[in-house]
Amino acid sequence: MKKKAADVDRVFHALGDMTRRAMMERLSRGPMSVSLLAEPFKMSLAAVVQHLQILEEAGLVKTEKVGRVRSCRIESAGLDSAANWIGARRPEWARRLDRLEDILTEKGK
Repeated sequence: MKKKAADVDRVFHALGDMTRRAMMERLSRGPMSVSLLAEPFKMSLAAVVQHLQILEEAGLVKTEKVGRVRSCRIESAGLDSAANWIGARRPEWARRLDRLEDILTEKGK
């Protein structure tokens, strides 16, 4: 259980950064080289690589080097762990919101 919690923590930490979310958005269009991914960001290539390392450690991105080009693509494992965590809590959140609606409706009568 602790490993799963750590995995989810890494995913949410990685996605908590605006730049990394923007990188994920760009990668959602398809795999690309690190240099192409870095183009719209006003930071060094080394900084982009650091962001990619965090995304990769969270299981959100996979990178591989072919010849002289390092490519990256979205990896579903991290997204799946976040979706599972949210999905497990959704029924309780829905019950609480339904109860709040009932309370507010009663007070409005």
